Amino acid sequence: MSAAAVTTPTTDSPLRRRALGVAIAVLACLAIWAIGALAGVDFTVESPGQPATVIGAGAIGVVALGASLLGWASLALLERFAARFARPVWISLAVVVTLLSFLPLLGTEATAGAKLTLGATHLAVAVALIALLPTHRRSE
Repeated sequence: MSAAAVTTPTTDSPLRRRALGVAIAVLACLAIWAIGALAGVDFTVESPGQPATVIGAGAIGVVALGASLLGWASLALLERFAARFARPVWISLAVVVTLLSFLPLLGTEATAGAKLTLGATHLAVAVALIALLPTHRRSE
């Protein structure tokens, strides 16, 4: 018998990691919203010049999914056109976008619980995407 090198296929493909990142981002946001709703948070938000809006689970899911897919698309574009710098540039961009996403929370009328819960959803998307979208460098 000869000793043959056994190779196992890797299940950590970038596509799977990224799809998992998007799914986790959306599910985390929905879980945070549900916990807030169960705790009695009033998700009524009033923006200047706009009628009051109740932020529901559907809106949370759609916005989280849209932001996640835009993050994925921007990373894919960076990898295509600036592969060498894609990861650090994208992570920096993700941090800046996350910080900017808090600005609307500052300019709206809502309960402290709503602002805290909605802010937590912004962080959940950022954490999931920054952790799972970029491919990790392997030591060689």
